[in-house]
Amino acid sequence: MGEYVFRGRLISVRVEETERGPREVVEHPGAVAILALNERGEVLLVRQHRYGAGRALWEIPAGTLEPGESPLRCAQRELWEETGLRARRWRKLGTFYTSPGILNELMHLFLAEGLEGDLEPQLKGEIAELCFRDPRDVLEEAAQGEPGDGKTLAALAFLLSRFGGGKGSTSLSLFEDLR
Repeated sequence: MGEYVFRGRLISVRVEETERGPREVVEHPGAVAILALNERGEVLLVRQHRYGAGRALWEIPAGTLEPGESPLRCAQRELWEETGLRARRWRKLGTFYTSPGILNELMHLFLAEGLEGDLEPQLKGEIAELCFRDPRDVLEEAAQGEPGDGKTLAALAFLLSRFGGGKGSTSLSLFEDLR
C-alpha cells in the first residue's frame, strides 16, 4: 500500500514503489458537486477563492464527504450551507475521478431542481458571491479559453449527455427546454 509521507486534516500522501519508480498518490475522502437549476434552466454558481488556482472561481456548489456520510446527504448539506437553498428533486448525474494520475478523489455529481429558500450562504466568509447563469454562457467562456472549474464543466457535460440531444449532437437545445 505504500508509505505515508504526509497525513493532514483532509488529505494524506503516500508513496508507492512501482516498476517505473516511486509514485506519489494523494488520498481524499471523496466529494460531491451540485448542478442546481432554477425554473428558467439557469445554473447556480458560487464564487469562492481557490488557493490552488490562486484566485476566485465561479463554480457549482460542492464539498467533501464527511466520514460515514452518503453522497446524496452530503450534496443536500452542501447546497444548503453554501447557498441557503434546498431542492425538492435530486438526481444522480454521474461519478468521476477528478485527477486520477495523482489523486483518488471520487466526485459524485447531482442535479438539484425545485429550489426553495433564500439565496444566502450559511458559511459566512467562504462564499463571496452567488448567481444564476445561463449554462450556455458558462460553456462559451470555457470555449473562449477562460480557465474554468473542472467539476462545473463536467457537470454540464453529464447533463448534456443524459438529457441533451442525441449521440453526436452538439445541440444545446436541452438548455432551451429548461427555460
